[in-house]
Amino acid sequence: MLPIILCSIVSISIIAERFWSLRREKVLPKHLVASVWNEIKQDKLSRSDIEKLRKESALGTVLSAGLINREESRERIKECIEERGREVVHDLERFLNTLGTIASISPLLGLLGTVIGMISVFAAITQHGVGDPGALASGISQAMITTAAGLTVAIVSLVFYRYFRRKVDGIVVVMEREAIKMVDVLHNNRVSSEINDEDKTSADEAEDKQAEA
Repeated sequence: MLPIILCSIVSISIIAERFWSLRREKVLPKHLVASVWNEIKQDKLSRSDIEKLRKESALGTVLSAGLINREESRERIKECIEERGREVVHDLERFLNTLGTIASISPLLGLLGTVIGMISVFAAITQHGVGDPGALASGISQAMITTAAGLTVAIVSLVFYRYFRRKVDGIVVVMEREAIKMVDVLHNNRVSSEINDEDKTSADEAEDKQAEA
């Protein structure tokens, strides 16, 4: 029972921690891309703002990689975001393998307890025969309790393992969608700036020619 109890404690700790860490407001704040875009248009996005954005949420961490490299090409921005995204996904999946392992080994620990209990039953039969139920009750109860405890821990752990895996997959899909929005926004903004610069240069050249004439 001791290993099963330890597994249950670890499982409950992981479940509580993942519920806290995967809160939507912590991972995917609403309207984050829109607020960042407004700051870019107003030219208020500084390096310190990007660093603050990186620390606030998982989506902010992904977007910050693109913002730091927003003067690069579209392909380079996307590549930076994908690299940072892999790190974020790894953090989102933290402890889930441990939870899955607990779901797998808990029934085996219960089965081990059952085997040990049955061994003690047969040992009692050897010493006292089958006429004394009290001598057999201890081993049988040990076998049943460990089996039930192992299955309970395994079922709960497996349910939440599947739940968190699905939740992480959903978070990743949303982050990819928001990241693509940011890539398009940064690319379009850079292209517009280049066009404006070219128009301004052409206008200046035209004014210079008129002045010379």
